[in-house]
Amino acid sequence: MSNVWGLVGSYVLIFLIIGISTILQKAKLIGDEGARKFIHIGVSNWWILAMYFFNDDNAVWFAMIAPFTFIILNYISYRTNLLKAMERGGKGNLGTVYFPISLLILVALTFGVLENPFIGAVGILVMGYGDGLAAVIGKAYGKHKLAFGKSIEGSIMMFVASFIVVFLISLFTQSVAISLILALGVGALATIVELITPKGLDNLSVPLSTSFIYYLLLLII
Repeated sequence: MSNVWGLVGSYVLIFLIIGISTILQKAKLIGDEGARKFIHIGVSNWWILAMYFFNDDNAVWFAMIAPFTFIILNYISYRTNLLKAMERGGKGNLGTVYFPISLLILVALTFGVLENPFIGAVGILVMGYGDGLAAVIGKAYGKHKLAFGKSIEGSIMMFVASFIVVFLISLFTQSVAISLILALGVGALATIVELITPKGLDNLSVPLSTSFIYYLLLLII
């Protein structure tokens, strides 16, 4: 029954986040990019809900349903501008589709194969908070430009947010010292990958590479 409640909660959470973002956007409390990043950061928290509810032998199959659904829904929205709060103007940026693809891959690997969803949590929450806050800070204060229109200020925010996310997640299973090492290593990699990846594609490259390096570091350390 926990899996069923998890699935119900998944849809409630995601549509609630999209709804709040849409309301804030229409009230002109946030702009178009702010609405996108509100959803981007908010939806990443789905992983916390998933870890809490999807926890028995069949959990991985239930946990895969919501990401799979949103791959389809987000592609429809990309083609038709159905969920305006999520979409950038113009075509050619499938970032909103790549995000649930990353979710689906990491659910299959870390809930299923590895049976360690903390590894997936690193990738998704670094993507949500790191990339999301980097874009917000970069847009507001980014005066020193780097690759793909990104900025030093945004990259610094990416590292800080990623470091905090990885450190806090690691504390659930590792000592403080190991958590610091993991946070430094993964935070640095996530920052580099986000910087050199074109916008949109980082929704694939950042969570997948971040979870992968975290997994490798756990094996080494």
